[in-house]
Amino acid sequence: MLDTLKNLLGLNSQTDYKELLKQDAIIVDVRSKGEYAGGHIKGSINIPVDKLGSNLHLIKDKNKIIITCCASGARSGSAKNWLQSNGYTRVYNGGGWSSLQYKI
Repeated sequence: MLDTLKNLLGLNSQTDYKELLKQDAIIVDVRSKGEYAGGHIKGSINIPVDKLGSNLHLIKDKNKIIITCCASGARSGSAKNWLQSNGYTRVYNGGGWSSLQYKI
């Protein structure tokens, strides 16, 4: 059960995020605009998780590599699942943005 929770939050990942960025991945920070304004990964785009549906025009290519992040990994996990259920094929949960920035 602990491994399942870690996977959901992006904490168990062996994903090479640096390599994904070399392959032209985008980082989508799904926190609120206020949270994003308080600090974020340079070059990331902010689409709050509750606004994903109305902002898909920002990510037109469904085969684009997308790394989601938030504060802890919970919202980014939900965003990953939502994007995948809407046809996006290469989505990774980067977990919390502050820990993700050290992995890139």
